[in-house]
Amino acid sequence: MKHIIVVGGGAGGLELVSHLSRHLSKSDEAKVTLVDRCRTHIWKPLLHEVAAGVIDKHSDGVEYGMHASMNGYEFQLGNMSGIDAEKRQITLDALVDDGETILPSRTLDYDYLVLAVGSISNDFGTPGVSEHCYMLDSLAEAEKFHRALINQLLKVNASENDKAELHVAIVGGGATGTELAAQLHHIANLARAYGMPKMSADRLKVTILEAGERILPALPARIAASAKRALSKLSIQVLEGTMVVKADEKGFETGDDNRLDADLMVWAAGVKAPPMFATMDAFETNKANQILVRETLQSTHHDEIFVIGDCCGVKRKDGSWVPPRAQSAHQMADLVNDNIQRLLEGKSLKSFEYRDYGSLVHLSKYSTVGSLMGSLANSSMFIEGRLARVVYKSLYNMHQFAVHGRIRGAFKILSRKIGNAVSLKLKLH
Repeated sequence: MKHIIVVGGGAGGLELVSHLSRHLSKSDEAKVTLVDRCRTHIWKPLLHEVAAGVIDKHSDGVEYGMHASMNGYEFQLGNMSGIDAEKRQITLDALVDDGETILPSRTLDYDYLVLAVGSISNDFGTPGVSEHCYMLDSLAEAEKFHRALINQLLKVNASENDKAELHVAIVGGGATGTELAAQLHHIANLARAYGMPKMSADRLKVTILEAGERILPALPARIAASAKRALSKLSIQVLEGTMVVKADEKGFETGDDNRLDADLMVWAAGVKAPPMFATMDAFETNKANQILVRETLQSTHHDEIFVIGDCCGVKRKDGSWVPPRAQSAHQMADLVNDNIQRLLEGKSLKSFEYRDYGSLVHLSKYSTVGSLMGSLANSSMFIEGRLARVVYKSLYNMHQFAVHGRIRGAFKILSRKIGNAVSLKLKLH
């Protein structure tokens, strides 16, 4: 029996083990194992909503252990710290909680290994960022920011100074930064109904600092302009062409010798793959630490190692890199699922071809804008409003179907709708 190990239970990794287990769990062809350092999966595009307090892991998360038992694969909780490509082994660190060793360091043997470890924030070596900024890389980071946000809202509400404000500075005008800014405006108004009667969006000051010429640089200019107008209506300050050169406990210093003070600072200026791969002789990597792969998504050095998601470096025919997006991870997971099964059947492998189906930016309840069918006829269709919101929600629904299957996925979607209708609109825990 072949052993397939998938490291990383993000959008691509969890979808992949779901596909593989459904096809292979009833046969003796292969055993599938998922390895992740966390117990719970949250779709990464939703982490800013966890940070704002719109959703929580209990209602929108997937417990890996439970999902594994329902789908016929094995889940191993742990952090991968090493790969021995010659022996076909990975090493997991010991699992330690409050000083107590729960699980010892372990080695797992594999026949096929899929690396889907995602990405981390790229601070570009900016001094003070790692010490003083929140980075929405993971569920733990999102929850950490949420606790700090609630504490700051309580502090402003209790202040005897009626002009006291909460200042939030977000570095990076991509999708995460702009969507978080809009959600914070919404949360500040919601807080009045949850024990903070003096709080409102009028007492919240949000600033987005973008080093590039405009926010949402990866999206068409029309989408960026529409999003900027929507943010301006919410009194969210957008500073374009503003580079941050230093962070400290009280705010940011910019390249034009100005300063922006803030109570909460978020860094969402870019991503890179974890640095561990760049130090391994087993892989070729690019400047973003991504592992370089062939057209089949196998690493350039080892046929038995596949790479998907944000940590995968795929150069397109025009010289650009496949962007680190959820739709990229989804497409890669589909291809690797096919290719592993083709390997087991002795068939030739398929090549990966990224298709850009467009992009959407959801600015809380205020606006949703985006483009569809970006790869068709070298053009795109601009959408906004109700249609864009429906399409945005459908992307998450597609992820639910991929992870749970059609029937369970439909029940999960229905359960979420019912839960949203009856549960609190702002999570305070």
